[in-house]
Amino acid sequence: MTTKLLNILTGVNRAAAPSSGGMILVNDLYGAMPETRTAFLGREPVDQIWKAAFDQLITLSTAKRPQGPAFNLYVDELTREVGALVEKIQPDAIHAQYPGFALSLAFTRTAGSIPIIAIAHGPDVMAAERSASEREGLNEVAAASAAIVAPTSALADRIDHLTGRRFTDRLTVIPWGIPLSDTRVRDQPPTGTGPLSLVHAGRLDDNKSTITAVESLALTDQPHRLTVIGEGILRKHLEQRAIELGLWDRVHFYPFLPRTELWRRLPDFDAWVFTTKGLEAFGLVLIEAQAHGLPVFYSDLPGVRETLGSAGVPYTPGDPNSLAVALDEMGRDFHRRKALAKAALHNARRYDITTTGRLLRELTLRVAS
Repeated sequence: MTTKLLNILTGVNRAAAPSSGGMILVNDLYGAMPETRTAFLGREPVDQIWKAAFDQLITLSTAKRPQGPAFNLYVDELTREVGALVEKIQPDAIHAQYPGFALSLAFTRTAGSIPIIAIAHGPDVMAAERSASEREGLNEVAAASAAIVAPTSALADRIDHLTGRRFTDRLTVIPWGIPLSDTRVRDQPPTGTGPLSLVHAGRLDDNKSTITAVESLALTDQPHRLTVIGEGILRKHLEQRAIELGLWDRVHFYPFLPRTELWRRLPDFDAWVFTTKGLEAFGLVLIEAQAHGLPVFYSDLPGVRETLGSAGVPYTPGDPNSLAVALDEMGRDFHRRKALAKAALHNARRYDITTTGRLLRELTLRVAS
């Protein structure tokens, strides 16, 4: 018996490179999806190593424009370009990443009888919650889709609310994943109690709330140390705040690291600190940390709570004092720290990218039939 080869058209309307968690996920996902041929639409510049996951990588030429007076004209131009590609490629199914954004709208308006699966990532849902025009776009894509995928039930419920609960039966939860085979844990587990060596990585913006981690160290009884890895508009402010709080020797900042380098360094730390205070679709970085044996302190958000379950330490989002108490408690309790490291590894095993790829392929086969 031969397995049906699926031809999928998808894309993300940004540089075809590992520039964010969503882009890294997409690359991992289609590289791990069995028995598929994937054509990916992206933009220059193209990372030549990154594009290996796709059978075909096509760069879009329509000049990109943000939401505003010229946005509708831009979507019209993009739709004409995408329409020609859909006609040429004739895929079995279209995966519309970030439903409501320009490229997913172009897919929706050119698909014809080709089934669409909308795949939500989080920023698209946040945009729809802030803006009526973005919400209108999300609803247009949802209405045209045979299925709508979200990585957690918490995000699925928010989409359900934004679409007036008209498409509840189309919503499917497929958790994200990472290539677990590439991860490793430290050779010798930590022993004893005392200050923790903490790591935080990601964009340095208001929603990621890295300031919560920095300010918490000024409130702890123990001199925990924090390494912040990443770039963003708040980098200088965070550095200045650390100096103001007298933490210049306990908080260290490093630029963005490629995932291979970040993963190589993770086993050197005692725990991961996750500080996002608003919507988080899934929290792939949490699974990355856990897969390397790190206990995770996390802001207690619905989607994150769903991803981690009891395999993490929650604290009140945006509250440095709540985080400080949690840090000190673990610093004093080695047995809890050891148990959480074990629970982290166990939880991470639920989120292999091969499982994500298999589930999405099975869903695509169902809608394509």
